[in-house]
Amino acid sequence: MSIDFFFRIFGMIVFSILGAFLGNWLEQFYLEYQPLYTLTFSLLGALFGLVTTPYFTTRPVRALKSLLLKLSAETLFSAMIGLVVGLIIAALLSFPLSLLPDPLGRILPFVGVVLFCYFGISLFVMRQNDIATLLQGISSRNESGLFASIGQRTILLDTSVIIDGRVADIARTGFLPGTLLIPRFILNELQYVADSPDNLRRARGRRGLQVLAELQKIPSIIVRISDLDVEGVRDVDDKLIILARQLKCPILTNDYNLNRIAELQGVPILNVNELANAVKSVVLPGEVLTISIIQEGKEPNQGIGYLDDGTMVVVENGQKLIGQTRDVSVTKVLQTAAGRMIFARLEE
Repeated sequence: MSIDFFFRIFGMIVFSILGAFLGNWLEQFYLEYQPLYTLTFSLLGALFGLVTTPYFTTRPVRALKSLLLKLSAETLFSAMIGLVVGLIIAALLSFPLSLLPDPLGRILPFVGVVLFCYFGISLFVMRQNDIATLLQGISSRNESGLFASIGQRTILLDTSVIIDGRVADIARTGFLPGTLLIPRFILNELQYVADSPDNLRRARGRRGLQVLAELQKIPSIIVRISDLDVEGVRDVDDKLIILARQLKCPILTNDYNLNRIAELQGVPILNVNELANAVKSVVLPGEVLTISIIQEGKEPNQGIGYLDDGTMVVVENGQKLIGQTRDVSVTKVLQTAAGRMIFARLEE
């Protein structure tokens, strides 16, 4: 039995009784229709209670719950602090305000409570980032670790970065502090990919689920599965962007389109591909490298080799040396959307 059904039955009984009382009261004025009024208003009350009871019982509670789920922990914490501060100030001012002559002495204490609570919540919510930074600084000096979990960064994970798998290796290095948040709709999309009839997609989805299991076993990070959702939006990327704006947290992804759309909407992005390019070896023109030439290039007489970090090296006149390891001199470094390319010539 659902809670809605229970409240409908309860409301039907209560309003049926109230309708019967109303009909009985009207019988005093229309004596010739005594049974009709009682029965009619009792049935109308039962119908009214059956239809409308959820709209002022369970529906407001669900709307409030949905609103609270959309708020970040930092916002809720700051609002609670603002509420407490506002109540304290209102309590201190209530006694002198109550000494004023009537009706001010009776009205102003209540008005003060409402105003100071409102201004306290508004002020602390607006400065929630500063409060989180302050508490984070306190936690770094607090040996008991009382504030250790306050002020840590929350990072939303995209489906593509979970399937990619490199996020687990990055997390092991300690470069992802805070909480990795995985919304339920991301987990559902991952499960949908894992159940795909296509063999490749199914393998990618199962690898993503395995990566999640590995992340949960890493002691240095917190992985949290959340039921947070965005109503009225069907696209997963749009949901992720809206949720990131509500929680004021970055999105970890390697999806190029999601990266660009999120940046246009002011949502911070942590791109795994950009991180991989940033940590690749930095070489300068004139530097000598030892390269194993393994294949032909696109242009005539070009040979292709790779550094240990996967950076492509295009060697001029290297086609005839495929399968050999030679010293080459860097002539140019080109940064492309796909990564860094190095052009070199054979060292004489």
